[in-house]
Amino acid sequence: MQLKEWANDFLHLIFPHTCTGCGSDILNEEQQLCLHCHADMPSTHFFNQPGNPVEKNFYGRLPLRNAAAGYFFTKESLLQHLIIQLKYRGNKQIGVYLGQLLGKAIMQSERFNNVDVLVPLPLNPRRLQRRGYNQATELCKGISLSWNRPVLDNVVVRKVYTETQTHMGRINRWQNMDGVFDVLNTNTLSGKHILLV
Repeated sequence: MQLKEWANDFLHLIFPHTCTGCGSDILNEEQQLCLHCHADMPSTHFFNQPGNPVEKNFYGRLPLRNAAAGYFFTKESLLQHLIIQLKYRGNKQIGVYLGQLLGKAIMQSERFNNVDVLVPLPLNPRRLQRRGYNQATELCKGISLSWNRPVLDNVVVRKVYTETQTHMGRINRWQNMDGVFDVLNTNTLSGKHILLV
């Protein structure tokens, strides 16, 4: 047993598993964030709150039952760092991990009980090829691991290439996304309650 512990310690020295947030190596192998960073995640608690600010953003724009965001986003924050890791640094694991956290939060809310499938909104093929993966799909994989809902990542297609929205305001983002997506196979989604990510 002691030899195995030494081998694990040596491997950890050569290939350390560190917190994606702060770089600490005091965390379990299956975790992406240490306890300190996990506690610092700015949870919204919107999954249990009807009429939350995310839902209000969609009022009059499209028919939906419920909407929520798991975390508040602020610049120069831990969450921004994690999103940069996911979108621009190739860290798919943080997407799955954040998805698992979201899945656990959704499970605790009765407002989303009737969801049948998870549908990640697709990237433009050029951006997907450059990045190598769709961050929304990685989040859906994590949500599915926690919440046991199937992921349908081939039913919606992005039919228009759009420029990055990083520097756009809210109204410009809405206009930029108008008419961008199309459903490939309506029969697959017919009669289902869908959670778009």
